[in-house]
Amino acid sequence: MPATAPAFDQLQRHLHTTRLLGSINSTLYYDQNTVMPSAGAAWRGEQLALLAAQLHERQSNAAYADLVAAAEAELEADTAPQRHRNLQLLRLELDRQCCLDPALVSALARAQSRGNAVWQQARAANDVSAFAPALRELIELRREQAAQLAAAEPVARSPWEILAQPFEPDISKARLQELFTPLAAELPGLLEQVAAAPAASQPQAFDLPEGLQESLCAELLDGWGYDARRCQRSRSAHPFSCTVGPEDFRITTRVVRGQPLSAFLATAHEWGHSLYEQGLPRSDDHFFPWPLGEATSMGVHESQSLFWECRVARSRAFAERWHPRFRTGLGSDPWGGAQGFWRAFNPLRPGLIRVEADELSYCLHIVLRFELELALLEQEMPVEELPGEWNRRLKDLLGLVPRTDAEGCLQDIHWAEGLFGYFPSYALGHLISAQISEALEQEIGPIETLVAAGQESALQDWLARAIWPLGRSVNAEQLVHQVTGRPLSAQPFLTYLRAKMSQLSGGS
Repeated sequence: MPATAPAFDQLQRHLHTTRLLGSINSTLYYDQNTVMPSAGAAWRGEQLALLAAQLHERQSNAAYADLVAAAEAELEADTAPQRHRNLQLLRLELDRQCCLDPALVSALARAQSRGNAVWQQARAANDVSAFAPALRELIELRREQAAQLAAAEPVARSPWEILAQPFEPDISKARLQELFTPLAAELPGLLEQVAAAPAASQPQAFDLPEGLQESLCAELLDGWGYDARRCQRSRSAHPFSCTVGPEDFRITTRVVRGQPLSAFLATAHEWGHSLYEQGLPRSDDHFFPWPLGEATSMGVHESQSLFWECRVARSRAFAERWHPRFRTGLGSDPWGGAQGFWRAFNPLRPGLIRVEADELSYCLHIVLRFELELALLEQEMPVEELPGEWNRRLKDLLGLVPRTDAEGCLQDIHWAEGLFGYFPSYALGHLISAQISEALEQEIGPIETLVAAGQESALQDWLARAIWPLGRSVNAEQLVHQVTGRPLSAQPFLTYLRAKMSQLSGGS
């Protein structure tokens, strides 16, 4: 391979500074959602708007465009495929950034910060009308962003599809419908089967003390490779994972009264995100200035968190290992044994809250949000109609009606930050997780057997070989095909659900 060309050196330095600014933005976001006092929201919005403007300028100015062009010109003498892919991704992002009005970029950053703060207050007060103006503003700004970005799209895409590209490159509504249709066709029937089956005995009413939940979450992380020199866990209104720097990984969880297993499962989920971030390919200076060091897509990201939450933490083998720890910490056994404890981790009954949903109903929660996003962004549905439409469609899908808007359309943070196009990645994550799990088991053996033996490290090692190093060298569907030898499909996920439902319902 030829020595690094001067243009690549200059481009590397430029990207390094850009990533430093981006990491400052991530730090401010993490602070806002963990310890920042609510009165600081307005100033934080100004800080984030300033950073957004600076980042946009660095990613769209003429000097940067010249650096990219010079590196592309040198590419003819370099046959390294990684260089080609990095520059292809940088060119795509440059073209998109050049389409955006800097004033819109700043306005969006302010609106996102304001929306986050208003949502937290509106959710706590169950006051959807207080949130409506912020949501309406974010919808208008995102529509304008989609209109500006349309010129840079390599193919014709709808506004929603354009906004979804940063989360799920190359995704289309038609492809999502193709993947989701089998779910919508089969999941309601599986839910009906569960409802008709003899009810399993329910655990006695109980709650886990907050201190015990915290210590159990810490024990889980310690067993899964948590390094306090590089990682931090905090509390937030909505659990999330955040990478602040090349050796600085943050996750948050929350303790929910009356939901004693929620924090534990959320910790498993968010740590799955963080493990993926920690395993992505790095450049020689251990930073991540090149696109190949970024996540493939949010669908792949979610596949990693759902793998650890659902395939591991919700598994029977894991429940059998952890039941004594929960029982001893609580001083009693409201579950009536390890089998009841496992059932408590897998209730298999529709619920109102997405992040607490069982695996059967989870994807239907995503279908609901996907349909409502399309209605808000592309079908001119007024924001005022959102609570009623949410409740009506949820009843059609799951037979449930929220008692409050905090349990309904105010429950997720995503729209409060204008993240339209994100939600389908959660359902895609379930599909991807199931399909790559089949490949993993073919190569190293059943997940249940490995978990029973306490060999989660073998699972990490396989993911570190097969998934994490790919970065953005491929999109999500290409990654699945490369790892499993087949196109992405809903069938592995449905097969997994049928088998698990049979076991939880009393089958073998």
